[in-house]
Amino acid sequence: MIKIIVTGTRGIPNIMGGVETHCEELFPRIAALGHDVIVIRRKSYVHDDLTEWKGVRLVDIETPKKKSFEAIIHTFRAINKAKKVGADVLHINAIGPALLVPYAKLLGLKVVFTHHGPDYDRDKWGLAAKTMLKLGESMGCKFADHVIVISNVIKNLIAERCGRTKNVHLIYNGVPEPEICDYSEYFEELGIEMGKYILGMCRFVPEKHLHDLVDSFAKLKTEHRISDDIRLVLAGDTDFEDDYSMNLKKKAKNSGVVLTGFIRGRKLHSLLTNALCYSLPSSHEGLPISLLEAMSYRLPVITSAIPANLEVGLPAECYHEVGDVETLAAKLEAVIKKPLQRIDYDMSKYNWDVIAQQVAEIYKDFGK
Repeated sequence: MIKIIVTGTRGIPNIMGGVETHCEELFPRIAALGHDVIVIRRKSYVHDDLTEWKGVRLVDIETPKKKSFEAIIHTFRAINKAKKVGADVLHINAIGPALLVPYAKLLGLKVVFTHHGPDYDRDKWGLAAKTMLKLGESMGCKFADHVIVISNVIKNLIAERCGRTKNVHLIYNGVPEPEICDYSEYFEELGIEMGKYILGMCRFVPEKHLHDLVDSFAKLKTEHRISDDIRLVLAGDTDFEDDYSMNLKKKAKNSGVVLTGFIRGRKLHSLLTNALCYSLPSSHEGLPISLLEAMSYRLPVITSAIPANLEVGLPAECYHEVGDVETLAAKLEAVIKKPLQRIDYDMSKYNWDVIAQQVAEIYKDFGK
């Protein structure tokens, strides 16, 4: 049995975010393989009193809920906890927390670092934050014993930027088996009909470009290019309410868009089961779990032609350039006007059980 401390995530379960979804799927499977897994959670995001979930031990640490420095403070405290409990492996997620990989190494810890994407490309960060994130990427890649990347795009990036090629493992994000279901009461509550809505599903942050999706939908409506009963549903919210998220919600409401807030479970599965199509017009991704999830439900998808999305290997007609509202609108219109489609994608390399085995193989390097 290997004792693994996990940090760099806000926590699990049912906490919004791509890294959080990744950890929620991965680490119970690691625990099921016989390892002692402890996830260090940021207490300000936790809305339960759990100390264990699906075989994973949960430890909550007080952290100020300030986006500029909460991750680094939490990671510092999590590293100290890892040293105190005698962890065999410290698994750090994301490049911001990776800034403290050298500190963990000074304490004698063995470190696995998962690079989920170049977060310094996110629109929300200023110059100082971008600089620190780039430094975090560099520190993680230079000092971690093993580096996991979730796409070839990131693998090539760290080889070029950081010169890291040794003990670098390409292990994709995964997606669970779809839970096909209907939830008619929820649809009535939202005022939508099955098979008559476009679905967007992500955090309300600038780099997701949901404003483009809202503008495209509004364009189709005002130009009478789609019927009045077709709706746009945005499932998600923001961690930190700011001008962007407030303006997006205002724009969405003025355009007749349905906002669900952050949802999980049956509500989300029902929306995925019955959507016309899924759209992700983002300017930045690592390897988007939300896109993979939509594909697992066999939905037609329309997404931006950025490297991480292109790596998924969809047909050319599924892609549009970032910010091209007219093309996005045209592609959505084309999908809407076809008979309801379901597409069989090859999802074999996104199997969480296989992914867990791949990660566990890396941990064996630190076995006692």
